[in-house]
Amino acid sequence: MAMDLGGGGKGPQPTINITPLVDVVLVLLIIFMVVTPLLTKHFSTRVPEAPEPSAQNADDGGDDAIVVRLDATGGVTLNSTQVALPALTAALGQVFHTRKERIVFFDADDDALFGDAVDVLDATRAGGAAAIAIATEPIATPM
Repeated sequence: MAMDLGGGGKGPQPTINITPLVDVVLVLLIIFMVVTPLLTKHFSTRVPEAPEPSAQNADDGGDDAIVVRLDATGGVTLNSTQVALPALTAALGQVFHTRKERIVFFDADDDALFGDAVDVLDATRAGGAAAIAIATEPIATPM
């Protein structure tokens, strides 16, 4: 029942010659191996200059850091003074009134809710903070 298409199988059989393909792949591999070390990867960054010791706190209203803490219950503390969240913006405005630098360090308890942390950060920014630094190590509390 098989159908004979002719040819009888005595003619040349087509085969795939992969030698040129392998040659091209090896040449490309060699090119990439030579070019890759020549590509230099660099990361440019601006490093701040160290301030002079005499002028370090010259125009500062106070040399204490401004620290806003959030505890596990959602309570907010501004430099060891308990502050309600709605009053944080006004309290920071009073602190920044006498200071040149508007940098705030934010320290949150590990058990604090994420939403509370976002609310405190928003209030801190609304209070006039130019930069908010997240404290990654425990900050010593004043006694």
